[in-house]
Amino acid sequence: MHTTPDGRPIPPTHAGERAMLEAWLDFHRATLTLKCAHLKDDQLRLAAAAPSSMTLLGLVQHLAEVERNWFQRVFAGQDLPPVFGQGNHDGFALEPGRGLDDVLAVWQAEIARGRELIADATLDDSGRLSEQDAGHVGHQGVSLRWILVHMIEEYARHNGHADLIREGIDGVTGT
Repeated sequence: MHTTPDGRPIPPTHAGERAMLEAWLDFHRATLTLKCAHLKDDQLRLAAAAPSSMTLLGLVQHLAEVERNWFQRVFAGQDLPPVFGQGNHDGFALEPGRGLDDVLAVWQAEIARGRELIADATLDDSGRLSEQDAGHVGHQGVSLRWILVHMIEEYARHNGHADLIREGIDGVTGT
């Protein structure tokens, strides 16, 4: 596998559909990690721009929640509480004692659990959305293929947010 100069895995230019989807998802996960690298705790807690309260630390927490939701709740049908507590359903709320190392460990554990749950599944295997969530997409059943594409979209969108937040913190752009 080839990597970018900053160490992120380059998705293959030719591969099967499953390998391609998983590689792009891993690329975007690595991008978020890179956006948080070499920052102090107070920098990771700086909000993007008024009126937004979005932070890099909050983005990592949010994506831990997203990982849990799509792979464990929707795909595997597990009934699990929010990753960071009942009052933090989207994961964005920060706690003073929870720093990047803790949050990254939780996020990585959620990623690992999701990988375990889909390891033997096909792209056509389906998970089930709640009736409320199904109203947004038009159907309760969603294929693993749909979930992986959605996860790539989710990370790509939030990595765009992370780009802007990071640039506002220390001027670092790109990646």
